[in-house]
Amino acid sequence: MTIYPAIDLRGGRCVRLFQGKADQETVYFENPVEPAIKWRQAGASNLHVVDLDGAFSGNSQNLEAVKKILEVDGLSVQLGGGMRDEKVIASALEMGLSRVIIGTRACVEPEWVIAMINHFGADRIVVGLDAKDGMVATQGWVETSGTSAIDLAQSLVNRGLRWIVHTDVSTDGAMKGPNLEAQQEIAQAVPSCNIIASGGVSCSEDIIKLRELSVECPNIEGVIVGKALYEKTIDLSSII
Repeated sequence: MTIYPAIDLRGGRCVRLFQGKADQETVYFENPVEPAIKWRQAGASNLHVVDLDGAFSGNSQNLEAVKKILEVDGLSVQLGGGMRDEKVIASALEMGLSRVIIGTRACVEPEWVIAMINHFGADRIVVGLDAKDGMVATQGWVETSGTSAIDLAQSLVNRGLRWIVHTDVSTDGAMKGPNLEAQQEIAQAVPSCNIIASGGVSCSEDIIKLRELSVECPNIEGVIVGKALYEKTIDLSSII
């Protein structure tokens, strides 16, 4: 399984939010290049970067910070947050990002996502499925839609989607372990799609459980690790 250390950007700084709530923010690094270098030195080859300002506002806000992260040698970087416009996606990919993650607009306008996959390629477009009690959460998790995460996933995968970041919002940033049942359900629902599990990872045991789950669900390609790295309850080099 691929380990994706997470860097969440807000106002150009590396932060973490509790369950996506803007008023529950912890700043870990003023300069987000520092954790990028740190995770690379620990052996990471992939990063998961989220532009939180973009997720809340709908417009990518931290591209300068992303450019600096991309200067760190040996990292493949995927970016989410504010990816709701074709020009923004094109410019993000031209910067050197490996993949972009589309969240809110995938739920609101699935036809558009399919168009982006057809235009940029199935390996460059990821759909971020953020779920509260199985229903898709949008607008930086501020709103919950009436759409089932599994229904949306199956509809998009049937039309060419090959990558999903599946986040269980209730566990994100809570340090209480991932929702293994939810990750298993989504993986089994779309066996031809790569699933990157996100939310709740607090210790190496959580990653071991996800890895065991990936034996049964081989399309669970990777796991995003965020707060546990910043709170130092996981040693990145040892889990890699």
